[in-house]
Amino acid sequence: QVQLVESGGGLVQAGGSLRLSCAVSGRTFSRYAMGWFRQAPGKEREFVAAISRNSGSTYYADSVKGRFTISRDNAKNTVYLQMNSLKPEDTAVYYCAADNAFPPTRPIDYWGQGTQVTVSS
Repeated sequence: QVQLVESGGGLVQAGGSLRLSCAVSGRTFSRYAMGWFRQAPGKEREFVAAISRNSGSTYYADSVKGRFTISRDNAKNTVYLQMNSLKPEDTAVYYCAADNAFPPTRPIDYWGQGTQVTVSS
């Protein structure tokens, strides 16, 4: 079993930055591709970013390309999402995902519980 715990969400003004973290335990972190998804109220959960097992490849949704950066530290069993130039439309619950496929493909193997990001205008 794999456990994923997100942190770092909060309230920020438009144009600001936040860094999300996802700590992973239970199995070898490096065997999984990792991703971030988000779900806004009344909308479906959508893909945000993904990173391969060895950080050699990254993949982003068009809506966040150039503003968000995904990274991972296999020594710390943690994946990060650096979010810059935040917009009100980035407001959502952000979920960390671990998957054997890259980019992570539904059904996702493991999900975190989510962390709220709210961007005020």
